[in-house]
Amino acid sequence: MDAEEFARGQNVPRGTILKLQLYHELLTKWGSRINLVSRSSLADSWRRHFLDSAQLFPLAQAHARGRPITLVDLGSGAGFPGLVLAIMAAELDWTVHLVESDARKAAFLAEVAGATQVTARTRIHIARAESLAAGSAVKADIVTARALAPLVQLLDLAAPFLKPDGICLFLKGAKVESELTAPTKTWKMRLDRLTSRADPSGTVLRIADLSRAR
Repeated sequence: MDAEEFARGQNVPRGTILKLQLYHELLTKWGSRINLVSRSSLADSWRRHFLDSAQLFPLAQAHARGRPITLVDLGSGAGFPGLVLAIMAAELDWTVHLVESDARKAAFLAEVAGATQVTARTRIHIARAESLAAGSAVKADIVTARALAPLVQLLDLAAPFLKPDGICLFLKGAKVESELTAPTKTWKMRLDRLTSRADPSGTVLRIADLSRAR
């Protein structure tokens, strides 16, 4: 998959795809200096990273229903999925918080946000999610994460940020089945499993009505 194929499949406006191409160029440039994504995935990054992230956009839009929303992306790393979503939502009233504890990766996120002109809608927090949650007033309509932690740990990280009517959108791999049992001991939720559009073995988890089990 290349940029044009990605654009056609996602019906992405020309201005947005130009910003994502710039993001891709910076990812390649910075990837030679710091470990942002695996070298093996970089050659297929339009599918492995950009499409994987972009598939959350219509799910987030459906939840937003045209309202202003706050999105918190945990463990943002190279910006997948949070920064891709910020770029795709650049014309919408969204505020995207990118939470990343590695200062070098946070610097990369800042450069991409500046280059793609989404700085005004993006907040970068150089912190661990659990530390930020302890002293933060940020409340999210949507919490996202990709390849960060097992589901039971993700729920612990996401819950302090989540509004009562908020949802989680988590990108998971082929072994997600093994993660689904443990959370039921401590959490109640409505969980939908969607097959990933980037990888048929992957899964998107949409979680709503999250609360502690009693």
